[in-house]
Amino acid sequence: MTATRFHHVSDWLHLPDASMAVFFLGGLALRRHGYFIALLGLSVAIDWTAVRLAGVSDFCITAAYAALPVAYGVLWYAGRATHARLRPSAASLSIAWGLGTLAAVLSFLISNGAFYWWGGRYTDPHWAQYLQRAWQWGPLFVRTTALYLAVVLAAAWCALRWRAATSFSTPSEVS
Repeated sequence: MTATRFHHVSDWLHLPDASMAVFFLGGLALRRHGYFIALLGLSVAIDWTAVRLAGVSDFCITAAYAALPVAYGVLWYAGRATHARLRPSAASLSIAWGLGTLAAVLSFLISNGAFYWWGGRYTDPHWAQYLQRAWQWGPLFVRTTALYLAVVLAAAWCALRWRAATSFSTPSEVS
């Protein structure tokens, strides 16, 4: 998350922000509430460092920033709920990808909606403009999250297949 959220690093690497995927995968793999709080703290620390020390614009830091724990919570707890149903199969990982992508849609609508309605950046907010802006930015954020999830879940599937294949070999077969 640090490599993609901190724009000086992500611009150099040309990587879009992976925060949404990290929160879903964190819920999927780590599950404990304390880790969610720690990851929230890390995201705030990254943003603070970027704005205060690296000169990144603070345009997105508004009263709506307070909605990010809810938006990230949707991702974390969707990942956490998915864990109980997860199996080491391509179908199960595909379902996890679908649920993660769906959670990304909801998370985006929460964070983007909070920014639009509570952020104070739009003098006369109305539904038509909000929907136009959500449609403008939503596919980018959701597509980025879906791609990160696909890569990580595909790597997990490969690792599980490799582990299953090597666990059946005996020492005499290896040498």
